[in-house]
Amino acid sequence: MSGFSERQGKLMLKLAREAIADQLGRELSGRAVDQDQLKNDIFKAQRATFVTLSLEGQLRGCIGSLTAAEPVAINVKKNAVNAAFHDPRFSPLSAEEFDRVSIDVSILSEPVPLVYSDADDLLAKLRPAVDGVIIRKGAASATFLPQVWEQLPAPQDFLGHLCLKAGLSSKDWRGGDLEVLTYRVQHFEEPN
Repeated sequence: MSGFSERQGKLMLKLAREAIADQLGRELSGRAVDQDQLKNDIFKAQRATFVTLSLEGQLRGCIGSLTAAEPVAINVKKNAVNAAFHDPRFSPLSAEEFDRVSIDVSILSEPVPLVYSDADDLLAKLRPAVDGVIIRKGAASATFLPQVWEQLPAPQDFLGHLCLKAGLSSKDWRGGDLEVLTYRVQHFEEPN
């Protein structure tokens, strides 16, 4: 996965914040994103991203894409707006909340299938705090970013909650019939 520099990551965070501000009809203090900086090829590369919003340490919205279908800069802007205003778990972000919300941008590697034989093998092959995980079973699917390991450090709990998120039983990961893919992220977060 070609990496983004810290400066480029900060630019992606600013791009996400600007996209949300535009939807709220707000002007940001400071300079706008310099569009010339976005001409760098790294911002034109097709990459999947997630944008996560937090308010006072609690999730306030998280929307992303698992497939790279458009340039990363466009994907970040779109996911920022969707996380702020279209996450079905939350009401749309208010102008008052905007000043207090913190933004995290995750840039994903291409997901790869994880081949495993049974539940024990699956547990042995997962890399806590490293792997983002996608599960699929029939029409059900869900993902957790690697950052979720902070809240669910035990692999059994991580997989159980991921199954619940997909609408499955928390024990479905033990059956050995889930399609499991893993990915890594490079993530950038605004300072608190």
